[in-house]
This record gives sequence, C-alpha cells and structure tokens, in this order.
Amino acid sequence: MKKIISIGLLCLSFSLGAQTLSYGDMGVLLTNENINGTARFNALSGAFGALGGDLSAVDINPAGAAVFRNSEFSASLNFRDNAITSNYYGTSIQNDYDFNNFGQAGAVFVFNTHQNSEWKKVVLGFNYSRTNDFEGSWIARGNSGLATWTGHEDDNNTTNPYIETTGQAFGNFTNGENKRYTFSIASQYNDNLYFGASINSYDVNHYQQTILEENNHDGFGNNLDASFIQELSTYGDGISFSVGMIAKPNKNIRLGLSYQSPIWYSLIEDSIEEDSELVYSTGTTLPYYSGINSFSYDVRTPSKLTGSMAYIFNEHGLISIDYSYKNYSNIHFKRNDFYTENNNIKNDLNSTSGIKIGTEWRIDRLSLRGGYHTAQNPYKTAISSDDISGFSLGAGLNFKGFKFDLAYQKDNYTSAYNFYPSDDYNVSPAELDIDTSKITATLTLKL
Repeated sequence: MKKIISIGLLCLSFSLGAQTLSYGDMGVLLTNENINGTARFNALSGAFGALGGDLSAVDINPAGAAVFRNSEFSASLNFRDNAITSNYYGTSIQNDYDFNNFGQAGAVFVFNTHQNSEWKKVVLGFNYSRTNDFEGSWIARGNSGLATWTGHEDDNNTTNPYIETTGQAFGNFTNGENKRYTFSIASQYNDNLYFGASINSYDVNHYQQTILEENNHDGFGNNLDASFIQELSTYGDGISFSVGMIAKPNKNIRLGLSYQSPIWYSLIEDSIEEDSELVYSTGTTLPYYSGINSFSYDVRTPSKLTGSMAYIFNEHGLISIDYSYKNYSNIHFKRNDFYTENNNIKNDLNSTSGIKIGTEWRIDRLSLRGGYHTAQNPYKTAISSDDISGFSLGAGLNFKGFKFDLAYQKDNYTSAYNFYPSDDYNVSPAELDIDTSKITATLTLKL
C-alpha cells in the first residue's frame, strides 16, 4: 500500500475557504428586511408609510401609531415555501423547503387627551416581528471539468495527478432568524398631523453549514474523493431608532416621511472546519477537525429613508405607494482589523431603491387587497433578475370585537453562489432561481 503524504493537498482544501458567508455578505444579510408583518400589511406589500393604523406599519413609520382610534392587539402566523432551482454546468436540481413560524405580535394603547388640547391623543405601542427568516436549504451538483484537488506524493516522491473530475456537489443549509422588538410613542396634532418615534431592539441568530464534495481520478483506475465541511454560527443583538410623520393636506391625500437609523449590532461568531478528508482508492482517509474558533465584532448597517403617499377614496378604498432608499456601501465593521473588508464593501456595494404599491377596497365588512413590490440588489455585479420583485393578495373580515385577515405573497429573484471563490480555479458559480411563497393569518382583538 502506498504511503500518503498529503499535507499540501489538505492545506489546499482549507484555502478554498469562504464557502460560508463573507463579512460583506453578512452585512447585507443583516441590512435586508423581508415584508413580514400582519396579514393586512403583507397583502398591501408593506406600502403603509403614509397610512398607519396597523401594528406592522409602525415598523416603517412610527407616526402610523397615532392613526389608531382604539386600542387593539394582533398576532400573526406565517406558512412559507421556498423553491430554489440550482443550475451548475448543465445540471438542474429543484430544492423545496417548507416551514411555519410565529411572525408578529403586538398591541397599541390609545390615550385621548383633553378636548381643548391641540394634541388629540397619545399612543403607546409594542410590536414583535421577524425582519428576516434564515431557514432554507439547497443542493447544487454538476461537473465543471476542472479538478481543484489534484494529487499527492507517494513514498517515492512521485506525484499522481488526479486531474480528471467526475463531478462536484455543494450543499448549503441555513436556519435562524432576526427578531425585532419595537417600542413606539406617537401623537396626533390637530386633525392633519401625526408624529412618532420608536426604539428598536434586535436579536439575531444565524447558522450556516456548507458541504463541498469533489470526485476525481487519474485515468488509471485511481480515485480521489474529497469533502470539506464548514459551519458558521453568528449571534448577538442590535439597537436602532426611527422617527416619522404623516400629514393630511386634505381629506383624501396622505403624505408620509420616515427615517430609520443604522442598526448597531454587537455579534459573536463561532466557526468550525470539520471532517475535511481525502479518500483514495487505497482506502486511506485523512480526517480533520479544527475545533470551535470564536470571534466578536461590531457592525453598523446603513440608515433608511422612506417617502410615502396614499390616496383615500372616502370609505370605499385606497391606493398607497412607498419609496425607500438605502446605501449598502455604508455597512461598516469594527472592533477588529476590518480594513480590507470595509474597503471591499465600499467597492462592491451600491445604494438601492425599493418601491411598494398597495391597494384596499371595502365591501361592507369585507376588505379585498393587493400589492406589488420590488427592491434592487445591492451588489454592483448584480444583473436585473437579481432584484427582488413580487406581488401580494389578501382579504379581511371586520367584526364588532375582532378582525381576521389572510394574505398571500409571492417573490422571485436570481442569485449566484460561488463555492470555489478563488479566481485561480476558474470554476463558474452555481446559478440559483429563488421563488418564495408565504401565507399569513392574523387575528386582531379590539381592546
């Protein structure tokens, strides 16, 4: 049996690296926010900046809390399906992942002021929501024709190149969530102005496991099977604030403006490289376990500015539109040496715009809703299909003491995942087509 001397090859497997999220990718992930709130909010694609009167609308514009006339409580459940199609060198794989969660819960309390006061009321609110869900999994498989694990030396110092590949496979598995707790105060001034402010606390927990496998041979019956596993856990908390206003120039038009500060996160990451092994036709294996490597850091996300307008058709219905702006190149890491990472963020990321449009029409106790939304991808190398776009539908029933609402959302975008990140390998990334469907049910109790 040949003696295996493969330290150099083992080091090559580690140099592949970066299969898990880079710091820039993590910054983008923490900046992104899903449309995830009450069923009414979701059904209008989140276009609530000038409307208010909904607990999830307070997350967009805290002045919206002052629109409530009465105290109320609401809670929401989500049922989500992710369909991810991976394409890698001609091989297409359909990946489906379903899950459900408790998506939102909160309450507002309305306190009317003295009748002669210009400040009509004061409203206190609390809302829990998930700004992002990280649950998901997908697998890509194919043959690039390019071997990256290429050989070892035997005991005669003869190199046996494994330069022929029969295929590569990559698996990406994630879970966790980013939870937001919003504490807000708002007030109505006279009959046409609403003001609000909120403090937002975040609890983030993200886990990712990646598995890379490659199967090569030397053309003479000798095989090399290699695998590399990485795990990355990132967890911590953050804080931000928001301020906003809503104006009513007349009985039909609503105008909204809100500012969401950067989120200041304090995070810890635990990373593991494990079971990295080389398996030859000789039956020899070379396992490796790195142990847990811990690292702490701070990150600041960009601020967000939202302008909104709505037209109210008396008691019959409404149309609403939100425009938001964020500059992703302002993501900034600190508490350690992040000069290279911060410089890459400024070079790789853009400012982005997002548009949300929603409408609602009332027929007695029944409300019918719909919406459309789009958000630009922040990476400068992104193509147009990488932008998120989607639509939403919904309905609600309003009874004397409670309301029940349902919403359906559909999103689509594409993405590329390079699991051989170094340019030295000349291997193309896996192309992903991501479809997300979500159903939200909300029960609201009037207090």
